[in-house]
Amino acid sequence: MKIECNICPHRCKLDEGQLGFCNGRICRGGKVVSENYGKITAMALDPIEKKPLYHFYPSSKILSVGSYGCNLRCRWCQNHEISMIDGRNIDYGNTSASALVKRAYELKDRGNIGIAYTYNEPLIGYEFVKDCSTLAKEKGLKNVVVTAGFICEEPLRELLPVVDAFNIDLKGFSQAFYKKLKGDLDTVKNTIRIASDHCHVEVTSLIIPGENDNEEEMEALSSWLSSINPDIPLHISRFFPRWKMQDREATPIETVYHLADIARRKLNYVYEGNC
Repeated sequence: MKIECNICPHRCKLDEGQLGFCNGRICRGGKVVSENYGKITAMALDPIEKKPLYHFYPSSKILSVGSYGCNLRCRWCQNHEISMIDGRNIDYGNTSASALVKRAYELKDRGNIGIAYTYNEPLIGYEFVKDCSTLAKEKGLKNVVVTAGFICEEPLRELLPVVDAFNIDLKGFSQAFYKKLKGDLDTVKNTIRIASDHCHVEVTSLIIPGENDNEEEMEALSSWLSSINPDIPLHISRFFPRWKMQDREATPIETVYHLADIARRKLNYVYEGNC
């Protein structure tokens, strides 16, 4: 009997022992759970601005942790070594939620304000994020989720009480573009809309030449984001050739600045990244 995963819209139907599309969830004991629970592939004490979050405790630091796997397929992924792989083909360290929160608390004297779940897609490891965030909240630590936002509404709402801030990657503003990534634009828009009602949200858009770099798309994106809240910060980032998209040139700096100027017609806080 196949069991359906309810975390993201792929809704993978899995046999016992089978991994989902994301490589981070598995059917085990008749239910779908986080296979990458507590399996850490990357950890660093980062400036909060690196997430990027510019309007959330600026100049502070945050303990950033990541695992492996992702429920999208971006051909340019800069973290493909951990996001596009399963646990059988990568080295990782095991930790418990309590041990991670203890480590984050110990780093308070170095300016740490909490934990950022990042690097790969953290929400495929939903249970670990929720467990850690709950314990961190009890310790007075902040929880930050850096995500592509491709998550079903029910688990998102269950997580919101323990999350303080999101940076959500809005990869483009057309369903055709999201289809290439095995994602869905409306789902990501819904995540941004719901999250912004409950906690601090900033949005990042990576501009890829010939893919999502036209003026009309930025006009539509910024208008829609402004309709939610014109004070939501938008980070417009520059693409560099990575992984399976090394046949493209880096985004011209002039393009990033031009699209940022368009976005500023509707939004109060727009930033150019990697320029």
